[in-house]
Amino acid sequence: MKKFRTLILLFIFTLTTVLCSCTDGKTKANDSITIGISQDIGDSLDPHEMVAAGTKEIFFNVFEGLVKPDSDGNIVPAVAESVSVSEDKTIYTFKLRNGIKFHNGNPVTIEDVEYSINKFAGRLGGEPVSSAFSNIAEVNVISDDSVEIKLTNADAAFLSYLASVEAAIIPKDNETPSEKAIGTGPYKYVSRTPLQNVIFERNDNYWGEKANIKNVTFKICTNADTIAMELEGGTIDMCIHLTNGQKKQLDTEKFEIYEGSMNLVQALYLNHEFEPFKDVYVRQAMNYVVDVNEIMDYVSEGAGSPIGTSIYPNFGKYFDEKLVDVYSYNEEKAKELMAKSAYPDGFEMTINVPSNYDQHMDTALVVKNQLAKIGINATINPVDWDSWLSDTYIGRNYDATVIGVDAANLSAEALLSRFTSDASNNFTNYSNADFDAAFEKASAASTDEEATAYFRECAEILNSDAANVYIQDLPDFVALNKRFTGYKFYPIYVLDLTNIKAVD
Repeated sequence: MKKFRTLILLFIFTLTTVLCSCTDGKTKANDSITIGISQDIGDSLDPHEMVAAGTKEIFFNVFEGLVKPDSDGNIVPAVAESVSVSEDKTIYTFKLRNGIKFHNGNPVTIEDVEYSINKFAGRLGGEPVSSAFSNIAEVNVISDDSVEIKLTNADAAFLSYLASVEAAIIPKDNETPSEKAIGTGPYKYVSRTPLQNVIFERNDNYWGEKANIKNVTFKICTNADTIAMELEGGTIDMCIHLTNGQKKQLDTEKFEIYEGSMNLVQALYLNHEFEPFKDVYVRQAMNYVVDVNEIMDYVSEGAGSPIGTSIYPNFGKYFDEKLVDVYSYNEEKAKELMAKSAYPDGFEMTINVPSNYDQHMDTALVVKNQLAKIGINATINPVDWDSWLSDTYIGRNYDATVIGVDAANLSAEALLSRFTSDASNNFTNYSNADFDAAFEKASAASTDEEATAYFRECAEILNSDAANVYIQDLPDFVALNKRFTGYKFYPIYVLDLTNIKAVD
């Protein structure tokens, strides 16, 4: 009897231990999430030096500017709790949020704010992170909690430029910002293992509403063929920017599939230093023979939004729908233009494509076949992301490339500034005096209406000049294990982790 009782007690103890262990495991699991991303960050950890859209996309959770965007596209306070703007739109005065701290526990001071503004504006040496910041004439500390930015010319869209990772406020005393990511956002950067993962941790001292999930691991998934398998197998809980094919492989009983748009401009970008692309007839012929609808059908069964220029539909007032159909597919027209060009018999070219993006690889395949109809023999050159970034984007050593270009902020300037002749990020080497003049007028406009009109003129020039072969804003599919909920799309290319939470 005593032995039986002992066995019963042992059974109860063991069962209790197992149940507690399971409960603790569940809590632990629900306090952590693993997110699959298609590329390593492979970039500086200094927000003022970040180049890759994918890096800025996730570090949106780590860094904040004086203001930031919300999911509805509004500009809301961040490091600054308030801003006042002079009537002539040339003086912006910001009041620092009381008690706000950096991730290292140090308070954010007005000196940190002054330093950061001068740094991203290129006033401490080097180039400004955006051409819009070359308009800053003075940065003046008004008091211990107020700073004033004076512009050379009025700019009604200036707050939009400040609402980006590129305009983040960082500590003045961080001597190695490219290696230590210290911001004020809802998540702290913890570590990075190259080609494996990037780890964030919730900032429990965040000034605003705290994030729900404590630990976030971004797992680098460069093999597109295994992503669905990793989701189904539980190696990752969430994956952004899935293809239509990957989405179809998932069990919808297990995953919530969010559908939106990527908020980028996918195009066959042309290096205007490559001799054939200096011929406008060649560029126009390419635009006429590339059938955007065929590409969209092949890549994502018709999902996506044709664009016609370097503005995507979610940019609302800047997007001109009439430009979408300017180069409706017309093979005969394309052949006529090639006959007028300096290359009537066509030519050889290479298309560099980052191999980790299935959508761009698939697009390049269709484009290659379409260009062959007018004698242009294209060779697809798949490259890894780091090589694409260093050789194609930064080195400009390419003929053409298929990629998607994002917007760092909510102004058309973010999408158009790279095509000004002297822009440091003008990776297409495009140069057009009329475009430069219209862009300069947009930047100097005193009203939003005036700026919008000039930005739309810039977009029209890119279209009429056939600067690139503009294709689409790709559809975006996000898979989230139903243990979690709360994902939200933004009108710009960012991933906000704060609303994601475990299902009770």
